[in-house]
Amino acid sequence: MAVPGRRNGLMEDEEEEGGLFDEAMLETDSEVPPHLRELSEAAQLGNVDALRQALDNLTEGTINDPVEDGDTALHLACLYGFGPCVQLLLERGASLETRDEEGAIPLHDACAGGFAEIVDLLLNAAGSPEHANQMLRTVDTEGDTPLHHAARGEHLDVVHLLLAAGASPTEKNIYGKTPAELADPDTDVRSVLEAAAAGFRSWLHVTGCSYRTSLRLC
Repeated sequence: MAVPGRRNGLMEDEEEEGGLFDEAMLETDSEVPPHLRELSEAAQLGNVDALRQALDNLTEGTINDPVEDGDTALHLACLYGFGPCVQLLLERGASLETRDEEGAIPLHDACAGGFAEIVDLLLNAAGSPEHANQMLRTVDTEGDTPLHHAARGEHLDVVHLLLAAGASPTEKNIYGKTPAELADPDTDVRSVLEAAAAGFRSWLHVTGCSYRTSLRLC
């Protein structure tokens, strides 16, 4: 992950004096392969024209090569919430499934940041319900799904979007936590997820489906 703590939502000290979007935070040192520096900088700054030029000039490597910490350009654009850059990268063939060093796909980053339009863009880019379901149930190294990340960041609109797309509110991470348990008590996010989990369990009981068979519309 390019920016520590970002997937848990903005931290207080990141919201001041430019925060995440300060150009001084760009990784332009030896961690970024020289042939990918223009791509990395454009994705982090949200400069879609510079990104287009970097892609046009990319003669070494591919659009899906990691630029740092396993993050691809698509991870970075999702991480910082730059929709036009995400759209361009998808049009140029960026992979929805590439994982970073923490096992996260770009959808995890968009959900953690609370970027609902980008989340919707990524799910639509999946092209089929089966592929979208695969993305929704992808877990990182801590067992967190994209819904876990949205819940932790208290992003209600993203939570609604993911649930509507079929995300499971009962999936547990490696610490045994469901998405609802990562949201603060007495919040709308917590209430929505608890209600969704109760309804989901009732539906599974009535139909006799397991969670994984439910993803295949049993």
